[in-house]
Amino acid sequence: MISKKPEQVFENGRESGVRTEKSEPRVSYDARVSHILEAATGLIARVGYANASMRAVAKAADVSLAGLYHYFDSKEKMLFLIQFRTFNSLLSNLRERLHGVADPVEQLRAMVRAHVDYFAANMAALKVCSHELDSLSGEAFDETNKLRRDYYDLARNIVERVLDAHALDVSLDRHVATMSLFGMLNWLYRWYTPKPGWSPMTVANQISSQFLDGVLGKSDVQS
Repeated sequence: MISKKPEQVFENGRESGVRTEKSEPRVSYDARVSHILEAATGLIARVGYANASMRAVAKAADVSLAGLYHYFDSKEKMLFLIQFRTFNSLLSNLRERLHGVADPVEQLRAMVRAHVDYFAANMAALKVCSHELDSLSGEAFDETNKLRRDYYDLARNIVERVLDAHALDVSLDRHVATMSLFGMLNWLYRWYTPKPGWSPMTVANQISSQFLDGVLGKSDVQS
């Protein structure tokens, strides 16, 4: 469970340090915030958080520096919201896809497909979330880490159910198995670009099969 709403982490802003005014329509405000965050995500993915100055974010978002500060008063607050939104979306999407799926192998396949589908469309966010957690501090770190832990716990529960039901080697370490799966999934940004024969579904199915064949020690789990 999320212990705080994102807007409560940084108390001096409307949403996680985001500033707005009563006169600005909510739809327009949200669209501008999302546009700035998208530009910031791309920039941080390219140059790293330490090198992504507020001025550089403003240039990437095609807004003035003063305009950027109207919405965000620090780049840490942007980084927090990028990661918060990403992991919140991952969790919500995975829970939706798992609804009504009882078989643990199918749950694992659904989890891998959900992860690959999301990050195939948001590759810069994958890179930022994989590398920049430690750039956050205080409550921003704690809240983001809690979401990451919730996602890990959900994935580990699926892996444990697969191993309990099918593994030939009952001594396999569940944490190592779960982190090995995340190792495959979170390295996508280094090499994956959708193209003919490499659709997100195709890649997700192969990752699932390789993982299952490896941890179960057999190749007879049906796709």
